[in-house]
Amino acid sequence: MGGERPYYEIRHLVGFEETNLVGNVYYVNYVRWQGRCREMFLRDRAPAVLDDIRGDLKLFTLSVGCEFFAEITAFDQLSIRMRLEDLTQTQIGFTFDYVRLRGGDGEGDADGSVTGDLVARGRQRVACMRGPNTDTRPTRVPEALRRALEPYAVPAAGSAPPGQLAAATGGG
Repeated sequence: MGGERPYYEIRHLVGFEETNLVGNVYYVNYVRWQGRCREMFLRDRAPAVLDDIRGDLKLFTLSVGCEFFAEITAFDQLSIRMRLEDLTQTQIGFTFDYVRLRGGDGEGDADGSVTGDLVARGRQRVACMRGPNTDTRPTRVPEALRRALEPYAVPAAGSAPPGQLAAATGGG
């Protein structure tokens, strides 16, 4: 991976508009940030898939969830870290770690590492579909998307190394 992180990351500075009357972040924003992270991943790592989405590929969110460990408030600096949890022929499972970054700027330690506190963990399951809105059908996860996701696979006990992900999941 050449020094690459095992997750795709976006940074976010929490604003007042994302908080409720009590002053903590309203729960729906965590789901919104998952979608934003997924979109930025496509833009940054799989632009060919965006062209496919402009055609007839659809990424349907089948399920989404979030488990909360600590509250966050306005002006907290977050790192939203997406990983590939599992990949089948037609579906993708993602995990999202929400990390409140330490320090005022969230830029990391002298060695470049970024530390913080895990405040929430989310999951999302997406199905790839094709066809008109009145007749969409499951389709294989595009090869460009498989390749882009490969470096971010969560290692599982007894699983294939990341370089063999496509072969292990029937892709390729």
